[in-house]
Amino acid sequence: MATCGEVLVKLLESYGVEQVFGIPGVHTVELYRGLARSNIRHVTPRHEQGAGFMADGYARTSGKPGVCLIITGPGMTNITTAMGQAYADSIPMLVISSVQARSQLGGGRGKLHELPNQSALVAGVAAFSHTVMSAAELPGVLARAFALFQAGRPRPVHIEIPLDVLVENADALLGTSPISVARAGAAPVAVAQMSQRLAAAQRPLILAGGGAIEAAAALTRLAETLGAPVALIINAKGLLPAAHPLLIGSTQSLLATRALVAEADVVLAIGTELAETDYDVTFAGGFEIPGALLRIDIDPDQTVRNYPPELSLVADAQIAADALLAELQRQPLAPRHSAWGAQRVARLWAELTPTWDAATRAQTRMLHTVLEELPGAALVGDSTQPVYSGNLTLNLDHPRRWFNASTGYGTLGYALPAAIGAWLGRGDGQPVVCLIGDGGLQFTLPELASAVEARTPIIVLLWNNQGYEEIKKYMVNRAIEPVGVDIYTPDFIGVATALGCAAERIQGLDALRVALRAAADRQGPTLIEIDQERWVQEVAV
Repeated sequence: MATCGEVLVKLLESYGVEQVFGIPGVHTVELYRGLARSNIRHVTPRHEQGAGFMADGYARTSGKPGVCLIITGPGMTNITTAMGQAYADSIPMLVISSVQARSQLGGGRGKLHELPNQSALVAGVAAFSHTVMSAAELPGVLARAFALFQAGRPRPVHIEIPLDVLVENADALLGTSPISVARAGAAPVAVAQMSQRLAAAQRPLILAGGGAIEAAAALTRLAETLGAPVALIINAKGLLPAAHPLLIGSTQSLLATRALVAEADVVLAIGTELAETDYDVTFAGGFEIPGALLRIDIDPDQTVRNYPPELSLVADAQIAADALLAELQRQPLAPRHSAWGAQRVARLWAELTPTWDAATRAQTRMLHTVLEELPGAALVGDSTQPVYSGNLTLNLDHPRRWFNASTGYGTLGYALPAAIGAWLGRGDGQPVVCLIGDGGLQFTLPELASAVEARTPIIVLLWNNQGYEEIKKYMVNRAIEPVGVDIYTPDFIGVATALGCAAERIQGLDALRVALRAAADRQGPTLIEIDQERWVQEVAV
């Protein structure tokens, strides 16, 4: 007899799942029945939040859904923070959990791990949450989840299976085949209208978000055809090559870039929410789009939020960009403003570069050093100062190589477990570097042991400023006496070594280069600690 739990594993394999993250428990053992006989790899984090962040990082580098197997009750409350981060950034994540037996749901009998309504608790951080009331429902709900991941706006999906359903006879489901769903095409009438507005523009501009991450080549050709400067949100870095003459980068929170955006007469926003943490990270307001706004998004609801458009198109970003290109090639383009395009972008960078302060310059040199020594590296960031600097100053040549938790949901502790998942998701042995501060690292420090166990050679760059410095500055700037921000700083080298990692404290660019090369040759994780104050004093120029 094949149980529902065993058929679940086979169905996940049929949908191409190669990796799951989870912590086995008495309520999830039936989810694991058959896992050892499958080709799916299992990684055990040290906390369910870590499982969610690993799945998030895996999804961002692989483009595939990150899958978690989570226990009833505390496992689900633990993973909700990670689901919130993935929900905010539109990351595909499948969370499969157990739940009390059908006859005991909502019973309030004090059963182990009992919640009054587990599905309702997580519904706010999921595209949907579904309770499987019989084994026969399993193929249908998995098809719904993967249809969303394949063709909609991807976000976490939660499927909970009651303990008695997990052991049901599911032999009849063994022949179930996966269902594939194509993404939405581009409506010809809307494409024609948009192309006419873009062709007539004298100063066109493109704002691109993470929803366009698969459309890098088409987006680049579209920008070049239009001579349009391109601003990328942080999750979209790499959609245009770093040295591209039309690339504004992710500097939209700066006054000089806002002035450029305000000069555009037609703005094409593709795959972006136009949200506060994408375009207004100063939280002071003031980002404006006075030109005609055209929006392309896979989510109809999103096309009219935050900034109302003149025209909207619900479509896959790559299909839409290709369709616009084809239409633009059939019609003449109006003469572009003489000082627009690459000339205007060059003037912007000439204005911005001298404004970086010593700390920003020092942190940027650290990031450039990483990429010089490890050219193929992906950088996974937390909420920490080098990440804030890199969001503004660093550009990359390919997408899926820079993402962090400093925007959107904005959780701390994300970078370490997400880096583990990111390395597994890349699947090519290329380096993954975790950028994290001393405060953030203490949120998920035990996941260093997970990295050792999973043999993931991530490189943890620890930026140590002995506390929550950014929050302390925020307090001081508002005349609030700092409280709770000067936290105890442990011996990270000793802790990392005890957990099985290579670890060293370094200072200066030459030492960083040597440490990075040594870390890249190891089979397991490395922690490299950098003291903020000394680094800024010695490295800033």
